[in-house]
Amino acid sequence: MPDFDAEAHVVHMAAAMALPIAPEWQSGVVAHMAATARAAALLLDPPVGDHVEPAPVFEP
Repeated sequence: MPDFDAEAHVVHMAAAMALPIAPEWQSGVVAHMAATARAAALLLDPPVGDHVEPAPVFEP
């Protein structure tokens, strides 16, 4: 995810949610956001063919 700026995202969302983040926690929050974005990319990046349809109901 080269164009995802975790630091800018954290700053923006903290302001939007009026969520104070202590300065000593900021780098940790940014690191976790970047790690979460990388994990999400693993699920979102693989191509899915047009023939694939979601299951209407999960049945174990």
